[in-house]
Amino acid sequence: MPMETVRLAREGEIAIATIDNPPVNALGQALRADLARVIAEAGADPAVSAIVLAAVGRAFVAGADISEFGKPPLAPFLPDVLDSIETCRKPVVAAIQGVALGGGLEVALACHGRVASVSASFGLPEIKLGLIPGAGGTQRLPRLIGAAQAFPMMLAGEPITASRALSLHLVDEVVDGDVVAAAVALARQLAARGAPERVCDRTGRLTAADREAFEAQALATTKSSGEMPNAMALIEAVRGVFALPFAEGLAVERALFLKLVADPRSAALRHVFFAEREIARVPGIGAGVKPRPIANAAVIGAGTMGGGIAMCFANAGIPVTLIEQEQAQIDNGMNRVAAIYAMSVTRGSLTPEKRDERLALITPAVGLAAAADADIVIEAAFEEMGVKQQIFGALDGIAKSGAILASNTSYLDVPTIAAATKRPQDVLGMHFFSPANVMKLLEVVRPQGVADDAVVTAMALGRRLGKVPVVVGNGFGFVGNRMLEARTRATERLLIAGALPHEVDAALTGFGFKMGPCAMADLAGNDIGWRSRKARGKTAAVADAICEAGWFGQKTGRGYFLYPEGARSGQRDPEVEALIARISEEQGVTRRSFTTDEILSRLLDPMVNEGARILEEGIAARPGDIDVIWLNGYNWPAWRGGPMYWADTVGLRTLVARLEQQAAETGDATLQPAPLLRRLADESKGFADLKARSA
Repeated sequence: MPMETVRLAREGEIAIATIDNPPVNALGQALRADLARVIAEAGADPAVSAIVLAAVGRAFVAGADISEFGKPPLAPFLPDVLDSIETCRKPVVAAIQGVALGGGLEVALACHGRVASVSASFGLPEIKLGLIPGAGGTQRLPRLIGAAQAFPMMLAGEPITASRALSLHLVDEVVDGDVVAAAVALARQLAARGAPERVCDRTGRLTAADREAFEAQALATTKSSGEMPNAMALIEAVRGVFALPFAEGLAVERALFLKLVADPRSAALRHVFFAEREIARVPGIGAGVKPRPIANAAVIGAGTMGGGIAMCFANAGIPVTLIEQEQAQIDNGMNRVAAIYAMSVTRGSLTPEKRDERLALITPAVGLAAAADADIVIEAAFEEMGVKQQIFGALDGIAKSGAILASNTSYLDVPTIAAATKRPQDVLGMHFFSPANVMKLLEVVRPQGVADDAVVTAMALGRRLGKVPVVVGNGFGFVGNRMLEARTRATERLLIAGALPHEVDAALTGFGFKMGPCAMADLAGNDIGWRSRKARGKTAAVADAICEAGWFGQKTGRGYFLYPEGARSGQRDPEVEALIARISEEQGVTRRSFTTDEILSRLLDPMVNEGARILEEGIAARPGDIDVIWLNGYNWPAWRGGPMYWADTVGLRTLVARLEQQAAETGDATLQPAPLLRRLADESKGFADLKARSA
């Protein structure tokens, strides 16, 4: 006989229904059925005047049961269970001792009162699954706290603290003690008042001013959301709060929810959600490996990247020493950091007090000796092997025992850097993305010989810094930049074959990227790639010619595009287009036009092919890891799921055929399908069928 997931007990005239469905009290079918049964039983008991809904464990209710995802739903359905709670003739009070997320918060909203412990948190994260709340969240939350407060909470999908929930009137009380006892006291008060007040009947916060504020938020979201169907559905559902009776609003919400469940863009977002959960599991490292303590840090190099990394630590409340070789360099670096914080204050995203707190956590210093006491040292110096080896060789004699030594290298071989020390077990890569204080991605490079606890420490630290850390293996360019280089080579081939910079960029922005490869190169500085190619003995006829002309991008007013008077958006440059045509002629290429689909194929297929090689070599553990990297570091549109997920939607046999055609047309052997890609295509499988392997 299955165990009951909800236990019913009595404290005088108060019935206490306790949810116990480990590990996180997920709302599976058994819990839904037990919850409906217990509410009906207590509601019909004449000796019961009110009901307290409590839970055991670290969660009140953490949301839906993940094991039911993608399967036909089973009765009772959550909206029906919540209706039975809300329409109960006796007050139902939620005693929330942990997280109340998704359906868990919707359960609490259906109750007539809510008491929370100080450690509780609340959220509706469905937006991250490509969905919207589907059990009344879009209708009850705005009625309780106002649409202008509820909409951004649902749009972000991030949890809020108990204190924030109290300030929003989401909960009636926050206690630092026995939350069930406090809920029993509130239940008695509500019972004494007679018929309970239902959230669905509340309209006091749905004022004209509230609607005006919400509509302004909706307009801004419409402009910025692109192809995010869930954002548009959320707007429509919340708008119904003002225009429709509660029951009709629920029906609209449910119809929108079910439509999103079937939307392929939402399916892609669900893939992203689970892929981001999976990256925390590092193959080959057991759950028992604990991170080393990180109380303070040091960053070597106060340039744009080093200063940004130091800001990451300060923003997380971790003291950090920012180190340079000369006083003038460190002064410039600190001035740059101060200017960024000042801009945040001007924009209103940071208070002057917080700015001062964060600046106080950054200690400027001259000389590597200042890194002696740091628990982790991150080198962010010039991308040149000799420079990095010199720094790590010096740090080997300065850093304390057990300190992690990390390089922010974008391309270089980490074991070669580690060889400059006598402690390779402590050396790894931590590849931040520019601007480091903004970009979420962090590639944690795991070279052979590094200690497992060093890797675990870097991952834990990355999360503490607000990053999305992904473990990758050692290899030129690691994952992100290696695939980016494949796209860069594809861009060069397209330009020589007949496409123009604005056509290439338009194809990619139409796909969902915010910026095309040519505009991106202009923004970063074309000289950066030029310098890297020369150091490796590589050439790119078009890109090199643009740099040889001194056209380095936005900073010089010219690159692939023109930027008159400091414009941030480029214009077509007839001189660059003539230069490209001349290079095509010199190479004996007869230029032709390309359709948007052809351009996309020639840009994206080689990336997927390189991703397959990365998986073959074990540089990435899972296809989903590659997707997470490209979503968080390279602006791949989330609703397309990442390059490897996208490849599965296209079909690997189709990609193999297209790559073979491109290889035949260009004579470029790197375009021949990778063995893994070909094998999966032959077996009628996709990247989703691969199992994780150690990176």
